[in-house]
Amino acid sequence: MASGRPGVLRDRAAEVAQGVSAYGLIVRMWVRSSLAYRTSFVMMACGNFAANALDFVAIMLMFSQIDALGGFSLPEVAFLYGTSGIALGLADLLLGSIEGLGRRVRDGTLDTLLLRPAPVFAQIAADRFALRRLGRITQALLVLGWSLPRIEVDWTVGRVLMLPLMAVCGTAIFGAVFTAGAAFQFWAQDAAEVQNSFTYGGNAMLQYPPTVFAKELVRGVTFLVPLAFVNWLPALRLLGRPDPLGLPGWVDFLGPAVAALMCAGAGLAWRWGLRSYRSTGS
Repeated sequence: MASGRPGVLRDRAAEVAQGVSAYGLIVRMWVRSSLAYRTSFVMMACGNFAANALDFVAIMLMFSQIDALGGFSLPEVAFLYGTSGIALGLADLLLGSIEGLGRRVRDGTLDTLLLRPAPVFAQIAADRFALRRLGRITQALLVLGWSLPRIEVDWTVGRVLMLPLMAVCGTAIFGAVFTAGAAFQFWAQDAAEVQNSFTYGGNAMLQYPPTVFAKELVRGVTFLVPLAFVNWLPALRLLGRPDPLGLPGWVDFLGPAVAALMCAGAGLAWRWGLRSYRSTGS
């Protein structure tokens, strides 16, 4: 039993390496395709930037009438907005195309991917890789950059390192939600909107302080679909704010563990869904 374990690990490592290689090749192909029409690409990226910027314009208009929202100032809300937007933007850029799995299941084109010598997940995730989604990430970065010198935080090395850690963990958590939602589409082909309610809808919620929501909702995004670990909990720690649920302080540092567990669970859900898939026969 023990002697076979290294072989299984080598097979898993080879499968991951093959998937990363296939993903990279497909992404490069779509990037070259996007950049072949540079004017069109720039216009679409700017449109993506502007569309997302309207969300923050709405927040600024709100603060033109009030001084604080749920006890949070405009720079603090901008910090939440930026960290959440970066995490979703990166996950959307890397894995957003996977939400189209239901369409492939319905029209039978998933069968074509099953015949190719590359992992299906890598093929679907990289399919129609949309470089224009950099507009969302750029806009969120600008808002975050504006907020950092304006929030009252004593920046130590540890607190500075929390920023990239939040981005990585948040991207992994949103990526796991994208993957789990896509896996659900093996059975419910029209469930893309349900997935979007947790990804794009979750991002819209995380842009605002947890103190403006009912505690039942905050509990749901902490314990059921733990989106609170994207930015709410680490941001409360950085900003010196109390946890509305009264959780112990060490919970704020569980982001990496939660991200790892969610990725593992999403990976299992994907494997289960793929194995249960039955061809349309067309």
